[in-house]
Amino acid sequence: MKKKNIIKHIKIISLIIISIAFIGLIVYFFPLVKNLSTHEGQVEFKDKIQSTGIYGFLTLLGLQVAQILLVIVPGEPLEILAGMCYGAVGGTIFTFFSVGLTTTIIYWMVRKFGKKFIYQSFDKKKIDKIEHSKIFQNPKKIELILAICFAITGVPKDILVYIGGLLPVKPLRFILIATFCRFPSVVSSTIVGKYFSEGNWKVSLIVYGITFALTMLTLAIIRIFDKEKITEKAIEELK
Repeated sequence: MKKKNIIKHIKIISLIIISIAFIGLIVYFFPLVKNLSTHEGQVEFKDKIQSTGIYGFLTLLGLQVAQILLVIVPGEPLEILAGMCYGAVGGTIFTFFSVGLTTTIIYWMVRKFGKKFIYQSFDKKKIDKIEHSKIFQNPKKIELILAICFAITGVPKDILVYIGGLLPVKPLRFILIATFCRFPSVVSSTIVGKYFSEGNWKVSLIVYGITFALTMLTLAIIRIFDKEKITEKAIEELK
């Protein structure tokens, strides 16, 4: 009961933090986002971002941590926002750092509090099903399955982060896979954010189109070579 109360308090505090942060960001940036199609609006937006300094960095970091911890906000908008604030390269580095930090925190919290911590965010039956799944408990193939799931855009990744502590994968290897195998999604989103901040909507749409095409191509290749359809079954169990 004590652990359960601690988990609830963590959730409540995190929810308050992310709510305040999002409201603050909306109020702070909305007037600028409306004018991004004009050169003056673009300059003003970048100046505003630069003027926030470390506070802007900490705000985005807090949002990223709360996003994965609470599992109530999609991660992609935050990746786009990181690209808008720090560019494609800086946004990618920032996202990898924040995701790696959050994944590490959640991994050890699951090890500390057990499955009760996961049950606060996900359905108990679903978690138990995944935990006892032959696919996710296969030590020879689990790392490859995780790498593919984290790399493919559209696969629910938050639940994978939470169940990492229940899988037959070494802690460091899991954290590295959960962080860096997101590369396609993170890079495409930060590139979109960069061009969005410049008012270049066409490039943003092209990047999304390319990302979608590559995702479809990857799934097609997997279906050809994965005769046992292990990856397909794993993705289905996560949804």
